[in-house]
Amino acid sequence: IVDESVPLAALEASVVAGAGELLESVRLFDIYRGAPVPAGKKSAAFALRFRAADRTLTESEVAAARDAAVARAASDLGARQRAE
Repeated sequence: IVDESVPLAALEASVVAGAGELLESVRLFDIYRGAPVPAGKKSAAFALRFRAADRTLTESEVAAARDAAVARAASDLGARQRAE
């Protein structure tokens, strides 16, 4: 969830920068406005695909990369992950 004024391209760039080298692709698949998202905010959902050429990734590696992407968006743009 980010302020309505935040460009989606900036949010995507922040997510990509935070996700790191294991990120293979990112795709915006939903934008939502309305309850329970506060007025003046929007919820943007991204599908992130992680891959390593030399091994199968562990669940913890993927979770760490996803968490880093969310943390970077929070740091850069004040985004927060939607819980519901």
